[in-house]
Amino acid sequence: MFPKLTVENSLPDDSNAILVGRVWLPEAKGPAVVALRDGDLFDLSENVATMTDLMNADDPLAVVNYSGGNKVGSVESVLANTHPDTRDEGKPWLLSPIDLATIKASGVTFAASLLERVIEEQAKGDPAAAQNIRDTIGAEIGANLSDIVPGSDDAMKVKQVLIDRGLWSQYLEVGIGPYAEIFTKAPTMASVGTGSEVGIHPESTWNNPEPEVVLVISAKGNIIGATLGNDVNLRDFEGRSALLLGKAKDNNASAALGPFIRLIDDHFTLDSIRQMELKMSVEGAEDDYLLKDGSSMKFISRDIEDLAGQAIGRNHQYPDGLVLYTGTMFAPTDDRDAPGKGFTHKLGDIVTVSSAELGTLYNRVNHTTKAPEWTFGVTALMKNLSKRGLI
Repeated sequence: MFPKLTVENSLPDDSNAILVGRVWLPEAKGPAVVALRDGDLFDLSENVATMTDLMNADDPLAVVNYSGGNKVGSVESVLANTHPDTRDEGKPWLLSPIDLATIKASGVTFAASLLERVIEEQAKGDPAAAQNIRDTIGAEIGANLSDIVPGSDDAMKVKQVLIDRGLWSQYLEVGIGPYAEIFTKAPTMASVGTGSEVGIHPESTWNNPEPEVVLVISAKGNIIGATLGNDVNLRDFEGRSALLLGKAKDNNASAALGPFIRLIDDHFTLDSIRQMELKMSVEGAEDDYLLKDGSSMKFISRDIEDLAGQAIGRNHQYPDGLVLYTGTMFAPTDDRDAPGKGFTHKLGDIVTVSSAELGTLYNRVNHTTKAPEWTFGVTALMKNLSKRGLI
């Protein structure tokens, strides 16, 4: 049973948090940008028609704090109406907090997950072969990577040692080399929010959630906020070939974000993000399975400003802004079923990603072919906003 979304189990612990998001307005047959004020959500559409407008405002905080806006409803009622199993289609519900921003992701930014990517590659996507390779790789290089600064002279020395041992990998190149792995996670407008189903490809037999902090970045390259993300991952597809990264990462309902964006201010700074601790759980609907783990931004190998700078700059512009999944140290290896098979999702799994600063993102696992189809894209958004006189 999907949990009822409430203020207590969804919002950050910090009452000072400046939170913005998007809701679906049934009467408008479209979305609206909203701000949370004293327990209620207020529609900011007359000032910012899209979340991208807010992201690229000269002062996003001023827009939120000094815009009026009609009351949409209490955040409690909107959260409660968000999951499709119990939704009243005549009342507002919460969406992914972004719209026109490009959805990017960075990979192998933590030593633990870096090693798992190398193992996937060596195992050719076969979970049964992973444990023996894990033992070998870990014994050879595990201790050498956790303190390496990517792109440094020490990193280049380690690279040469690994080449000499025949252990070099394309994942080590982006893990300790000068250039981060940054890829497009999903098309614009394709992300799903809290309470939504997330999709895994029906042919995948080895997959997992990836709990991540997601940076919200303006067209000028400024980090203006953060949200939570689940970078749904198909380990078997990518393990067979890195050229299948698109198949492993970009599928229907494969990019979850939310519940809200927390804007940077005096109470929530870039250093707050750098110290953030994420918790994650997977609860099985079929087998009473429970996995609890997490990820800590303290152990990321590349600073968040470095990642943002590698994603956007003179070499690559994003006039509508972007969001950037920053990677995870979570890489489950415990066996869920048969020994040696490791962890993989089952349909109906409830995945939660949470932090004290950003709240909790809830999603239920389904096949990409059974999760709701993505139908409301950029064209639909532009037509809807035009009809409402907002653009």
